[in-house]
Parts: sequence; C-alpha cells; structure tokens
Amino acid sequence: MAHLARLLQFSDSTLPIGSFAFSNGLESALQTGVVSNADSLLRYVELILRQTSRMDGIALLHAHRAALSGDYDGILEADQEIFCRRVGEEQQLMLTRVGKKFAELVLKISPSPVLERWLGDIKAGNTPGCYPVGQAIALAHMGADEREAFVMHQYGVASMILSAALRLMRIDHLDTQRILFTAQGRVEGDYSAVRELTLDEMASFAPVFDVLVAHHTTTHVRLFMN
Repeated sequence: MAHLARLLQFSDSTLPIGSFAFSNGLESALQTGVVSNADSLLRYVELILRQTSRMDGIALLHAHRAALSGDYDGILEADQEIFCRRVGEEQQLMLTRVGKKFAELVLKISPSPVLERWLGDIKAGNTPGCYPVGQAIALAHMGADEREAFVMHQYGVASMILSAALRLMRIDHLDTQRILFTAQGRVEGDYSAVRELTLDEMASFAPVFDVLVAHHTTTHVRLFMN
C-alpha cells in the first residue's frame, strides 16, 4: 500500500517541479486553430501521448532497465539520445529544467546514490538531465517496475497539457477529466508498441506538433514558457 501511495505522490500534477509553466505546444495550437474545442483537444492529447511514447517513453524504459542493472553509462546514453531527438528549444528546456527539479525534489525525500550522481553530472554539464530519465532512476529506486514507470510518465504528459487547457480555453474540469480518462485508455497499446524498441529506433513523425513548437518559440504574445 505504501508503494502505491508513493507512486501516486510522484505522479501528482501538483508536484512542484515547474511543469505547470509549459503547455506542450497547446498555446500555439489554440492560436492557430488546430485546437478549438474539447473534441480537438482530445485528439491533440492523444497525438502528444503517441509521440512521447515513441520518444521519451523509449528513453524512460531503457534508463529504468539500466538503473536496475547498475548500468550508469546506459542511463547517460538514454539521456543524451532523447535530448538530441527533441525538436525545438522549448521542448529541450522543458525536459531538462523539469528533470533537474525532479531529481532535486526526490533527493530531498529519499536518498538515491544513482540519482545523486546523475544530478551531479547535470550540474557539471556532463549530461542534459531529461525528465523521463530522472523519472526512470527515481522510480527504479522506489521499486516501481517499468510498466508503472511508463504509465506515470504518460499520465504526467496528459495532465500537463490539460492543466494548461484550463487556463487557455473555454473548458471546465469535467471536460478535462473526461479527456484524461479517455486518453489514458491507450497506455497499454502504447507500451506494447515501444517496449521492445531500441534507443536507435526512437522516432516520431508529428509535423504539425513540430511546427506548433516552432511557432510558440518565436511568438511574442504567450502565457507559457518558451
């Protein structure tokens, strides 16, 4: 029961790691008309979940396995590979800023030599410090298996977007909870699709999302960080 309670704690959308400051491109999606209502928001969330499962999700699984096996070089490899594949300064900033804050938070709660070493390498500039990799290390330390880690990561991505939606568009908490419930129904399929893939196979074809990220990086009027 304590294990489940702690997993819930670290998947809470109110975790103070700064994720509230990023919208995952939703701000530009609304400005350009790609998202305009609850139905199009659901499609957008599902697009991002599919993309992140085939990018961040693969890195998370490899880093989790490396953490369990004591392969620290494998952790660093996963960190570098996902950072290099993330398009746009905003996406890289989100991954690294939230990753560092997450590591600092966990270490205040539960000491982990591997996570402490990883945080030291981030501060020394030896590794980017991407959030999914930090999650993988911390959750492996707390005894979570890779399926639990994957679910928590995907849940966090969806809740981040929907939290931004409440501040950006005419939608209420009931609609966002319905969207979250529906979108999470795909997590088993996404996990099955990527669990056997290698780091070299990390890839995602989502040109609309990439354009929206680029748009948000250069726009002059915005609520969320870029």
